[in-house]
Amino acid sequence: MQLPTSFNDLIDEANRLDLYKKLIHQLNKDLLLANINLDFHEEVLPNSLKFLLHETVYKLIQEKFNDYLNLLYIVDVSEKDVKALNGDDILKLSEEVTFLILKREWQKVWFKNKYK
Repeated sequence: MQLPTSFNDLIDEANRLDLYKKLIHQLNKDLLLANINLDFHEEVLPNSLKFLLHETVYKLIQEKFNDYLNLLYIVDVSEKDVKALNGDDILKLSEEVTFLILKREWQKVWFKNKYK
């Protein structure tokens, strides 16, 4: 599996394989498990998805850091990948973490689809 290197690549691949709705379902499932009050409609536009998730991650880092860590644990984002990010700018950090979350959710969906 070749992991996407950008948000647009991820969305293009999900749409190409007709797995975008499954990506949304997986994300909603993990957000619910992490007790994050955010639920995406399966028809959400990719840019809205990115914006709302980024905004949520940013608020979690700022206001509810333990919930942020719990979300990363539930989604199973690589600790090594998170530690490799520069934390000087929280806005940029939250944007990069948002992509890591979506990338990990994409891996789950892709593997489930491939090996079902």
